[in-house]
Amino acid sequence: MALILSRLGRTAFEHRKAVLAVWLLLLIGFGALAGVAGGKTSTQLTIPGVESIRAAELLQDRLPGSGAGGATARIVFAAGTGTSVTDPGNRAAIARAVEQAAGGERVAGVLDPFQAGSVSADGSIAYATVTYTALANDLTETDRASLLAAAEAARSAGLQVEVGGEATQAATEASATELIGVGVALVVLAVTFGSLLAAGLPLLTALFGVGTAMAATFSLTAVIELSSTAPTLGVMIGLAVGIDYALFIAVRHREILGAGVDPKESAGRAVGTAGSAVVFAGLTVIIALAGLAVVGIPFLASMGLVAAGVVAVSVLVALTLVPAFLGFAGDRFSRWPIPGLRARQARLGTRPSFGTRWAAAVTRRPVAFLLATVISTGVLALPAVDLELGLPDDGVQPAEATQRQAYDLLAEGFGPGFNGPLTLVVDGSGPGLAQSLRSLSDSISALPDVAAVTPSTVTPAGDTAILSVIPHSGPSTVATKELVAEIRQLRGPIEADTGVEVLVTGNTAVGIDISQKLSDALPVFLGLVVGLSFLLLTVAFRSLLVPLKATVGFLLSLAATFGALVAVFQWGWFSGLLGVDATGPILSFLPVLLIGLLFGLAMDYEVFLVSRMREDYVHGAAPKEAVIGGFRHGARVVTAAALIMGSVFSGFVLGPDSTIKSIGFALAFGVLVDAFVIRMTFVPAVMALLGHKAWYLPGWLDRVLPNVDIEGAALRGFHDDDLPAGPAPGALVGRR
Repeated sequence: MALILSRLGRTAFEHRKAVLAVWLLLLIGFGALAGVAGGKTSTQLTIPGVESIRAAELLQDRLPGSGAGGATARIVFAAGTGTSVTDPGNRAAIARAVEQAAGGERVAGVLDPFQAGSVSADGSIAYATVTYTALANDLTETDRASLLAAAEAARSAGLQVEVGGEATQAATEASATELIGVGVALVVLAVTFGSLLAAGLPLLTALFGVGTAMAATFSLTAVIELSSTAPTLGVMIGLAVGIDYALFIAVRHREILGAGVDPKESAGRAVGTAGSAVVFAGLTVIIALAGLAVVGIPFLASMGLVAAGVVAVSVLVALTLVPAFLGFAGDRFSRWPIPGLRARQARLGTRPSFGTRWAAAVTRRPVAFLLATVISTGVLALPAVDLELGLPDDGVQPAEATQRQAYDLLAEGFGPGFNGPLTLVVDGSGPGLAQSLRSLSDSISALPDVAAVTPSTVTPAGDTAILSVIPHSGPSTVATKELVAEIRQLRGPIEADTGVEVLVTGNTAVGIDISQKLSDALPVFLGLVVGLSFLLLTVAFRSLLVPLKATVGFLLSLAATFGALVAVFQWGWFSGLLGVDATGPILSFLPVLLIGLLFGLAMDYEVFLVSRMREDYVHGAAPKEAVIGGFRHGARVVTAAALIMGSVFSGFVLGPDSTIKSIGFALAFGVLVDAFVIRMTFVPAVMALLGHKAWYLPGWLDRVLPNVDIEGAALRGFHDDDLPAGPAPGALVGRR
């Protein structure tokens, strides 16, 4: 593979104008297609076949056009101190708002708070329920603007008016805060290379790749449904891996150039060696992300496939566009040196780096460093035992958002459970339907966490009935989750006696069902990703223990990341510092998503760092010398890559969307822990303890596995005289 990639790099270098033209055509072509044919993204997090989803679909089928099963919103009215919503002026203002809201194009109906009795006991708060004939994802910005305009009509009369509910949800949009991470990445690149030209190359090629991939993604939304979070996730991953992959090749190119090799041959050699690591690292990420498609959850599959596609494009950019830009730079790769960094670059070339000294220290006392790593990650992981999963609601919105204020007002006026009502759908007809409704109402009312059971509503056809259950506790609490389980347990005898089917739905039940489905899929997905990646790393490193060590290290960093997530987003530690307005259960799909993303990203550093160790080992270095040699060549670039990736992900933590905020935090924390604690400490300690055994491969397996030559041995054989000499493998070890 090294020879093939080397030829590809030299070809791209030589035909750089044609390569650039092809990528420009792809970018412009997909961009134009996205502008003409691109559709919209979906905010719906649904799973086919789940009980609560089936119930919603049943309502839409039995009551088409009525708003049953469609999106809902609540306009919440709060009177000022010393006044009541029932005062004549306030009542008239609320009536005008209700009338205006009912005029919306997709509105099925609006329940007047005074006719429906939705006024708090003290008269300070009331709400009007707006039902739509369409799902939240099908509502347009015009629909939402009409709803907000109706609220404004009452607000001008002196009432506090807030609007909440799923109908107010809009697709996630990028924010300017995400550019902060890109700015930090540019600073890290500038310090790494000491040159503006060299620093700008990885960032420019990464933007090319992300732009092309996202344009292609949006052009597909005309024919497929895409989760609203998927594009943001794609940008997040694409920027991070795109910069890192280009950085790996550019750093190797600079090393080879420093030995006096011709720029064209240097670019080919860089793609043949570092490019091999990029291919395997990219394949690992793609496998992990594409694996999300096999768990049977559509919105998660779309997120994984989009991110996998972006990574695939980033790999192609690194192998073709990066050497093409190296061709444009020629022998002026270090042009435009940055003042103040020249002396630093000179020092780095004449004395052992910190990474080299660190690796020597770890290999001298591997047991101590290994224990420190395991204990520290174990402590960080402790909060994970309290992990609770759920879906976001208006209670996690920023404090100033109208959805959050509506949520808080409803909890204040009607109790916490009012924000998470349960809807029971009874499918049946005849005497059995009436009997089941009486039994259900009596049995559910007797449950301890039930605040109220509303009178049932029967469809005109008499084949379906609906009941609403208001819990005492909030929608994301353990008590409400237990209440759903209790209702589903007691329905069995009622169904057997009456012949009806009872289904529990509502946003709270949907969240519980999706969380359970995702929890069930977690072990299967973890086994699939780890198994396939283990095989890939076995082929790459021709070893059984190195992939095993990589997997164990990943599990340690994953556990620490889950612990940090719980501490910040569930317990509220440092929440103010990170702008987390409300705490609650962790996003139900985040653990599965994190496994796919973090495993792939962690293997980036594993492949790049350990491939340099193997490169020294297969050319005669002793095991500990190979570890130190791998750090001598790879520690700086892995450090820079981790800081860049962490910075890009951290930029998303500063945005307003709580979903993106938690994903960005988890990825930033996970990448930094994995790079600096696991790959920089755990890996050299384990490799030093294993010695020659680290590279053991049974003879029969050695004969069966293809030799992909990730360390570029074939290139060494053809061009020994062109490679940078560097110190002998044992030279730096002797300086201990």
